[in-house]
Amino acid sequence: MRSSAPGEPRLALTAGIACYLIWGFVPLAFQAIGRHGVGPWEILAQRIVWSVPAAAVFVLVAGQARQVAGVLRQPRVLAWLGLSSVLIAINWVVFIGAVTSGRLLETSLGYYINPLVNMAAGALIFRERIDRIGFVAIGLALVGVVFQAVALGHLPWVSLILAFSFAGYGVVRKQVAADAQTGLLVECLVLGLPSLAFIGWLQMQGQGHFTQDLPTALWLIASGPITAVPLVLFSWAARRIPLSAMGFLQFLAPTISFVIGLTQGEAFTPARAISFAFIWCGAAVFLYGAWRRSRSVMRATRDTAEAAAE
Repeated sequence: MRSSAPGEPRLALTAGIACYLIWGFVPLAFQAIGRHGVGPWEILAQRIVWSVPAAAVFVLVAGQARQVAGVLRQPRVLAWLGLSSVLIAINWVVFIGAVTSGRLLETSLGYYINPLVNMAAGALIFRERIDRIGFVAIGLALVGVVFQAVALGHLPWVSLILAFSFAGYGVVRKQVAADAQTGLLVECLVLGLPSLAFIGWLQMQGQGHFTQDLPTALWLIASGPITAVPLVLFSWAARRIPLSAMGFLQFLAPTISFVIGLTQGEAFTPARAISFAFIWCGAAVFLYGAWRRSRSVMRATRDTAEAAAE
């Protein structure tokens, strides 16, 4: 990690907390848009279109216009970002559909198990080592998914699609040498034309909602910054505070969604409670493992520094 200016770590921690708080409360925004009669696919298309100017502003502020131009001239990088665009679009539309139909607990479960899916993906694809603690965490999550299937009467497809699509997105983005702002802008540009075409088709069929009234239009426009701002905050924070700290913070968003789901009266049966108990235990074990690894790295760094000083 690069050296930081005085007060920067605290500011970075604040930015990290802010991005996960926004992601936690985002369901309320999409529910508000849904109450105006806008369906998930139209919300997705509008979200993509309005993310383009929002992402472009952040690219310009970060001075990454040349990076965007460079990415657009590299077919291989564009192909990877095309794939990541499809994965994030799947994630977004499933998430939007779930929260607007009152299934926040299922989205919460998906993002609780996502770090554990990331761990498994790292082992399978990048040959990263999983220690005993990691296997215990993954095992507890699998038991939780089984109990969730019992509670729902079927596999928790929403949770699994959210977890695996976002994990797949992370795997693909690891192949791309581009910052978060640049990647988001290119992804939105890739998805922008079909989104505009879909919005235009809806408007011609008289089924579009953008021109329905001013509040609806404002909500749809706001979906762009709602998408771009937390990602930029995350990118800035992740470069300045330990990954272990970000690992702890990432459970803020699904916890907020879980509480919102309960307050909105979603069914929380005993089987579902047992499911979440196993998932929370898996998350706790995951966090304990992250804390241990962080301590080991800090100890090794300190020992190396002391040896060099001698």
